[in-house]
Amino acid sequence: MNHYTELLYYIKQISDADDFVNTITQGEFDRIDLDKTNIFPLVHVNITGGAFTNGQVVVLNVQIGCFDIRDKNKEINTDKFWLNDNEVDNLNETLVVWNRLWGRMYKDFGENNITATEKPSLEISTDYGKNLLDGWIMTFDVEMPNTTINLCT
Repeated sequence: MNHYTELLYYIKQISDADDFVNTITQGEFDRIDLDKTNIFPLVHVNITGGAFTNGQVVVLNVQIGCFDIRDKNKEINTDKFWLNDNEVDNLNETLVVWNRLWGRMYKDFGENNITATEKPSLEISTDYGKNLLDGWIMTFDVEMPNTTINLCT
């Protein structure tokens, strides 16, 4: 019964396969920006909790963030709409990553005997951490069958 590890391996594997993602980390979100060797864009995985339904299924609550580092322009701000940074570009690019990753995960879940939330939620995150990261945090639940424990024995 290693559902937690299997899910982490799976998410890391598909994130590694994306050409746009340079670093993949896991754990609490307050630990994202602590490593000076991170190369952005970065995907961060956090499994926040879970539940047992009927003894045959494990439910895990998953949050995955995709972030890129903010680049501020030192010139005088002349455009009040776009400002002097790449926040909009970061949000657009990380949303594209989520579109690709979620599409692949959702398709692959069936092959891996995993059921997922039909509509994951996306939460925007800007100016995060000391490096001013911009991106999206996707939240969803997965259900994984428990094939190693039998309640009848």
